Amino acid sequence: MGRSQSLPRGGDPRFGPDADDSGCPILHVDMDAFFASVEVRRRPELRGRAVVVGGVGPRGVVSSASYEARRYGVRSAMPTARARALCPHAVYLPPDFAQYSAASRAVMQIFRDVTPLVEPLSLDEAFLDVAGARRLFGSPAAIARRIRERVAGEQGLTCSVGVAPSKFVAKLGSTRAKPDGLLVVPAARVLDFLHPLPVSALWGVGERSAETLRRLGLATIGDLAEAPVGMLRKALGEASATHLHELAQGRDPRRVSPEQVEKSIGAEVTFDADVADPLEIRRALLALAEKVGARLRRAGQVGRTVSLKVRLADFRTVNRSRTSGVPTDVAREIFDTVWALYAALDPGERIRLVGVRVEGLAPAQETPRQLALGAPERGWREAEAAADAAAARFGRSVIGPASLLGVRDGRRNENPPRP
Repeated sequence: MGRSQSLPRGGDPRFGPDADDSGCPILHVDMDAFFASVEVRRRPELRGRAVVVGGVGPRGVVSSASYEARRYGVRSAMPTARARALCPHAVYLPPDFAQYSAASRAVMQIFRDVTPLVEPLSLDEAFLDVAGARRLFGSPAAIARRIRERVAGEQGLTCSVGVAPSKFVAKLGSTRAKPDGLLVVPAARVLDFLHPLPVSALWGVGERSAETLRRLGLATIGDLAEAPVGMLRKALGEASATHLHELAQGRDPRRVSPEQVEKSIGAEVTFDADVADPLEIRRALLALAEKVGARLRRAGQVGRTVSLKVRLADFRTVNRSRTSGVPTDVAREIFDTVWALYAALDPGERIRLVGVRVEGLAPAQETPRQLALGAPERGWREAEAAADAAAARFGRSVIGPASLLGVRDGRRNENPPRP
């Protein structure tokens, strides 16, 4: 489910923070305007101002907007140019994912101090099952209040929490509680809560599906719950009809799953203007390889398949990949592979976007690494690990990928640096 803009903040006492939370073991915690809030935390002079985080170039996209900016209609995923037209006086900042990841780890640790059953959905939100934590910390609503107090007191950030019998309803609850709120949906009141909401609030209903349902006269979740399943099947297909009908009845049997194994780790960049210069493309791929390598090491993962994504000026997208028998988390090795893929592709056209991804992941500690014939026992990986440590202390901006890999302007130093 996307963040529905049609869920007003609660005021109905049946669903307030003091409502009956018995039978409501699921919490959905969602940080408020997370990226923008982290920026305001480290720049207190921005407090109370409209702040927009995202790509600042002509093709940039908004990643996060403070609530002051949202009053002007600025939203996530909106083109930055559109945001500037709506809110020209806002402060526009490029994203700093290292800072956001660090803040996310600290917040997730607060969650795990309460229960081991934490299922992160992204950097800024997670489901928690607190059924086993009641004896230590009290009722689900009391646990939600405790989490909110710790996040505010220890991290200087705010979050909104939905408390409900199921994941789907808890997520809707946190959306309605925003910003900086708590909402409980009692087990006996789930349908009272759901049925007045628009069909667009349901997981799996996008703009096209919502329009299809509205043409059938189904504007609210209650309308959908009363509709014949056969009619839904004809309009949406078997799988979607069954899924949405179950949700409309308040049924969501999914459990909180703390083990969320990433299938791949990647990064991509959209150029401000279409690019044809191979040197500029090489530098972009080098920077992306360094970013992906750092993320792999931070996640404790290695991968066997390196993939290249190229989007041409006419929006055609080409993907190429190569699988090795030896897994890697080394940026230099990732770059070597992805540059070979690009050279073989030889698109011969201007390029709008490039991306690098490593797939086929496995835990690094459980995957033996095999040295290539003639390779030194210590070298590239140790140098990159040392750069990770320096970046953690001083910021990654002081460690350039070209200096890290010994690649400058297309010329490479083949000898690994000493760690």
